[in-house]
Amino acid sequence: MKVLVTGTTGQLASSLIELTAPLSDIEMIAVGRPEFDLTQPVPMREAIVAARPDVVISAAAYTAVDRAEDEPALAHAVNVVGAACVAEAAAKLGVPIIHLSTDYVFSGDGRGPHREDDATRPGTFYGATKLEGERAVASITPRHIILRTSWVYSPFGNNFVKTMLRLAKRRDTLTVVSDQYGNPTSALDLATAILEIARQPQRDRFGLYHLAGTGETNWSGFARHILAVSRANGGPSATVQDIASADYPTRARRPADSRLCTEKFEKTFGRRLPAWQTSAETVVRRLLHAGQWPKIPEGQPQV
Repeated sequence: MKVLVTGTTGQLASSLIELTAPLSDIEMIAVGRPEFDLTQPVPMREAIVAARPDVVISAAAYTAVDRAEDEPALAHAVNVVGAACVAEAAAKLGVPIIHLSTDYVFSGDGRGPHREDDATRPGTFYGATKLEGERAVASITPRHIILRTSWVYSPFGNNFVKTMLRLAKRRDTLTVVSDQYGNPTSALDLATAILEIARQPQRDRFGLYHLAGTGETNWSGFARHILAVSRANGGPSATVQDIASADYPTRARRPADSRLCTEKFEKTFGRRLPAWQTSAETVVRRLLHAGQWPKIPEGQPQV
């Protein structure tokens, strides 16, 4: 089976590439920058068609939530026009597309966990472009599986887990917001589930789903767990102090409650992702073993 993923260095693409490297039954093709760019849809579309995959995974996206408020044209070009071009390539080939979306399609003002048919009301330009991208993909090809996920972290790229470990090496106390709730999700778990889906005949299972780590927490609770695991494994640790979102203003307002209900996915595909605490422990231990301490992402919203 030949599987193509857009993006070469993103958390999900990197996880997919790693997981499929030892497999003999899946050939993973990653297309993205610098050779191909979603802001140049024609070359990207042609590259996907030329590769002739059996499944397309649309994982690349503009994810700089704060910068999107000041770069709306670029966010739209990637998350809407780019997503549409990937869907067009899949439609031309007659193959399924698995498209990744986000919990930011919800405002977060109501009470979660959100179901797939709940009203969407993005509170950020990033969320608005991801919602428009979902709709573009669904309108272009009926053979789509759209997966909304949340709070993604992994051993790759920049993410909240890495930031907490990095900061804990430099500070005794970290202030982290405690009034935003969601589902931490390991990109490794996402990749594993997506590969299982790709291997199965889709038949009547196309549509929109929520897929996220099992269980829920707030950002400060997530931070405490990360640092507790780190401390238990000889890594850096710090005290976490709760603060309100109002005490840490950001360019784009974060959803207060973006928890996702995953019952539809579980009933349809017969699986759920592991508990977020277990998966976070796996990633923290791996990072400590590898000694990875990346730079702190610009505009990190939670710290």
